Amino acid sequence: MTVKQFVFACISLMALGTAGCGKVRYPNHYTLALAPSLEPAPRGRRLGSVVVREFETPPYLRQSRIVYRESPTQVGFYEYHRWVTDPATTITAAVVDTLRSSGAFSPVEWDNKRAKTDFLLRGQLERLDEIDYGGGVHVEVRISAQLVDLRDKSAIWSGTQTETAKVQKAAVNSVVIEMSHATQKCIDRLMADMQQHLGGAPALW
Repeated sequence: MTVKQFVFACISLMALGTAGCGKVRYPNHYTLALAPSLEPAPRGRRLGSVVVREFETPPYLRQSRIVYRESPTQVGFYEYHRWVTDPATTITAAVVDTLRSSGAFSPVEWDNKRAKTDFLLRGQLERLDEIDYGGGVHVEVRISAQLVDLRDKSAIWSGTQTETAKVQKAAVNSVVIEMSHATQKCIDRLMADMQQHLGGAPALW
């Protein structure tokens, strides 16, 4: 039984149990649980200041409802299981926290168009889906990012990370927990790859 089928069965039972009593069912809300885990950069390797632009998302991930896929071409949405905060906003905040924690850039600002800065980091949350085909229930997360040197408007680094994870328990909260773990892994690998790529660049101060 997939998570979607399990949830549908629970909803059907609840509907039968409450039929005629006029009770209103309210959505359950969730958020990604993310925390910076990147090790601080070596002293003296700060590269300058950076502004992180709010990550973009495809339209289907902006519906506020958690997404599931029953096939590679079919996208569905949970009606009563929704994000309390746009996942792209949560991911942007996590990237900002990770960069501040790493110490590779200073200062690190969030989407401040008026800030004078050396670099711009922009990205996209491409996938944040429950996968209900191919055997068992999984989650898939894909995040891409690009660093632009604003002194000459050139892209000096770009990367994409994809992470899948198996969901052990047929519950939406378990799906969200695995999405959080997979998202954090993508962020950590992206930021580590960016710092490694820029490791030979001269410090600006």
